[in-house]
Amino acid sequence: MRGLVTKSTGSWYQVLGADNARYDCRIKGKFRTHGIKTTNPIAVGDWVNFEVEPDQESAIITKLEPRRNYIIRKSVNLSKQTQIIGANLDQAFLVVTLASPPTSFGFIDRFLVTAEAYSIPATLIFNKLDLFSDEGLEVLRAYEHIYEQIGYPCYEVSALTGKNMDSLKELLKDKTTLISGHSGVGKSTLINSLIPEAALRTGDISDWSDKGKHTTTFAEMMDLPFGGKLIDTPGIRELGVVDIEKQELSHFFPEMRSKLNTCRFHNCVHINEPGCTIIEAVEAGEIEPSRYESYLSIYNNENNRR
Repeated sequence: MRGLVTKSTGSWYQVLGADNARYDCRIKGKFRTHGIKTTNPIAVGDWVNFEVEPDQESAIITKLEPRRNYIIRKSVNLSKQTQIIGANLDQAFLVVTLASPPTSFGFIDRFLVTAEAYSIPATLIFNKLDLFSDEGLEVLRAYEHIYEQIGYPCYEVSALTGKNMDSLKELLKDKTTLISGHSGVGKSTLINSLIPEAALRTGDISDWSDKGKHTTTFAEMMDLPFGGKLIDTPGIRELGVVDIEKQELSHFFPEMRSKLNTCRFHNCVHINEPGCTIIEAVEAGEIEPSRYESYLSIYNNENNRR
């Protein structure tokens, strides 16, 4: 039987079958995807084939169908483990907050580079609009200017008050969307606003660290009442870029991609080469310094991924 993976808890997977029933499935033995070594060989959003066991209480996943795309992350702790956090996506939303907890330029850019690498349209959702002072709104607009000018849509919302949530519903309608972000950015509150019956747990910000407490512990796909599907993922504290060759990295920065053919050397890596159009564009203010710093950080594989 063919089915769609709608929940992953580590060792068990919930699969929505062609008969519209949900099956608790597991994988048998060493199940590996072609060329990808991850902690989760099966991800939410995957299409699989499965067989119901004789006891009818569980099923075995026997085959993974080819993925159209996926979002993958790498842990930056000693394990360096990689994890696919969603597959077969129409788009990806990153929920961003500028305070309590702050989302750094580096974290945003790593997420966008990963989405670019797998041809997944990405949108930035700036949440907690109800908390912004006039000064904070100026900072917010500066963030939005950086990303909108290179083609990334930005939306301001307050999941708590419902402000501008109707705009999000239009974006989400009839699409499969992955929603991600740091713990504490209000992702669960946002989903509860979109899907009231979801009743996801929400958590306060930890006083001592200014980081959110994890309230989502596993990935899950939910049906949107107005059409479409939403994949909720556990809050990500760190995000490492996976499987991108250094010489290809600049292709995943849209503002660099348009200038690559004008560098003096065809193998320019845009760090210290003479006649580098990218460096000249940074110096001329045509490329944001924060974006170039993110490029250098990813290129040098630096440990600070937050």
